[in-house]
Amino acid sequence: MKHNYDSKGVKIIQYIILVFFALLMFFPIFWIFSNSLKTLNGISQFPPEIFPSNPQWQNYIEVLQKSDALNYLKNSAILVVGNTVGTLVSSSLVAYPLARMEFKGRGVIFGFILATMMVPTVTLVIPQFLLFRSFGWLDSFLPMIVPSFFAFPYNVFLFRQFFMTIPKSIDESAMLDGCSKIQVFTKVIAPLAKPIFITVGVLSAIFWWNELFQPLIFIDSENLKPLTLGALTAFKLEGGQNQTAWNLQMAFAMIMAIPPMILYMFASRHLVAGIKTSGMKD
Repeated sequence: MKHNYDSKGVKIIQYIILVFFALLMFFPIFWIFSNSLKTLNGISQFPPEIFPSNPQWQNYIEVLQKSDALNYLKNSAILVVGNTVGTLVSSSLVAYPLARMEFKGRGVIFGFILATMMVPTVTLVIPQFLLFRSFGWLDSFLPMIVPSFFAFPYNVFLFRQFFMTIPKSIDESAMLDGCSKIQVFTKVIAPLAKPIFITVGVLSAIFWWNELFQPLIFIDSENLKPLTLGALTAFKLEGGQNQTAWNLQMAFAMIMAIPPMILYMFASRHLVAGIKTSGMKD
């Protein structure tokens, strides 16, 4: 009986700790939402209101009216879709032979792919900029979308690890039925690997939805800016101090946060399955 009480006590403590950290993670989102419903003067009020007594819901309407939010949304969608498709196709195709086929040098190739993960991304910016400038690709989406069709090492690693958990007898059975290697991949392996496709797709989509650095480097035209870049300059106030309308900025941030949250809610089960299984070995 004492053991049961001890076990319940440990569980209660665990739940208290989990709730505490959940509230800690949720508070910044709540604070952004709260500030998005305040007036500009209300933002700087001291002591601050936890939640405004007179919520300014019209801030969200003002965001859509005063900024080119719909155009920014379209540009972000182009980057998300283009990079997600490129990542899924290229990374899965590179990982498939590394996981399912036997050939000389397979381990060495995979080792080189993993080694490239150790190269800091910032060191590649200048070479990439010079290369894309020579192609005439600057101020377009091409410098950000085309590289995704050449596979990212981390995604290749995730796909390979997941593919290795699928019994190889399935490949042999499919080939006895007359399937080619590519048909085994498209008709057998890919359907079984749905969790890792969803996992990599969601991670890629969220990354490019929130990406600021690359658009800041490669995009100049106002009509090509994604949401992250457009938000930097959309709500500057007139005047010498060049102040920002932080209440509108916060409303814009909440609008930006909604799609990733919805995406995660629907894909969370597959995300857990995909990442967990990718850590296993055959």
